[in-house]
Amino acid sequence: MTERIRLFAGDCTIEFEGERERTQRGYVVVVVKPDRTVLVHDAGGYQPVAWLTRAEELTTETEGDSFALTARSGEQTLRVVSEAPTGRQEYPASEAGVPLGECPDCGDALVRASGEVTCLGCDAAYGLPAGATVLDETCDDCGLPMMRVERGETLELCVDWRCDSLADAVAEALDGRWDCPDCGEPLSVVSRGNRPFLGCDAYPDCETTFSIPAGEAVGECPCGLPVFETAAGRRCLDGTCDRYREGMVDGCAGP
Repeated sequence: MTERIRLFAGDCTIEFEGERERTQRGYVVVVVKPDRTVLVHDAGGYQPVAWLTRAEELTTETEGDSFALTARSGEQTLRVVSEAPTGRQEYPASEAGVPLGECPDCGDALVRASGEVTCLGCDAAYGLPAGATVLDETCDDCGLPMMRVERGETLELCVDWRCDSLADAVAEALDGRWDCPDCGEPLSVVSRGNRPFLGCDAYPDCETTFSIPAGEAVGECPCGLPVFETAAGRRCLDGTCDRYREGMVDGCAGP
């Protein structure tokens, strides 16, 4: 469901009780955001003359073209009352993101924000794996953007897992590629909610598991597991590996 942003404009009295108590009056614009943040702007500058961020309580009373708005958070209260007929309106609101072209379903804009690709028109949303890069190319099957994901190897997939399953692609690339350091059995890709990880084939006798870092496998750790090149630097598949840390001290970890 699309969130809404509310606007009030006109001659208003603004009262703030709390750390910066004051009373003001003027022709202002009041912005009420979906997260209950209230901003009061006058004619000058970009800074609001009064505001309350993410109010715990927010009430709006309207009668004809007049209104009274009260926002409270802890010991702070912001109250805005119209002194004359005002203008009021609501508009759709969303998080602003990087534009990615058109939605193949409704033709509206696709954007990337907060780790997902969303449509501004039909509210379609596609969560992105950690470290994913959205590409300029589009999927031949559905028309959505493609993404590049590093999980041991570099994979190019549709952002919609129904077209391209990340778990299936990682399994094809990494299944049985390395052995369990505890029992020697192969490590296979297991998925929960399209989030793949490596688990020992001897489960439940051996419960060894590893999350798969967002990066490429570029070498071998002294423990026998792969070394990954990630955005934060090189690391062993086993993030707690003492032998890898000892190798880093000796200058011999990785290729």
